[in-house]
Amino acid sequence: MTTSVSTDSITATVQAYVDHLAAGDAEKIVGLFADGATVEDPIGSDLKTTREELLEFYGGVCAMSPSTELKWVRVAGDTAVFEFVLHTKAGDSTFTVTPIDIMRFDDDAHVVSMRAVWDPEKDIAIS
Repeated sequence: MTTSVSTDSITATVQAYVDHLAAGDAEKIVGLFADGATVEDPIGSDLKTTREELLEFYGGVCAMSPSTELKWVRVAGDTAVFEFVLHTKAGDSTFTVTPIDIMRFDDDAHVVSMRAVWDPEKDIAIS
């Protein structure tokens, strides 16, 4: 498979995604996605397929005072796999999850699909 998107461009988009999550900016997060992109977070959940669904999903995360830390990124062709730590707050509690996300990109380094690998029943730490 041939792709014209560079590893550096994909890595920059991944970093922007994590940074925009930390900044609580759903509009900027969704701006990283191509028209018609899909999000499955976590894998097995309902697929989000419209801009409105993406804004609602990321708006919910952004409303929980998130902070993030990118752990690592691997890029091959048009695909990135990365792990990051996401802390969110609700009341006096902090919820921490460390998903591994799989993103595919178009030639302009916009996200075409995102799938998050984590289990809501096992992978959330509460403090």
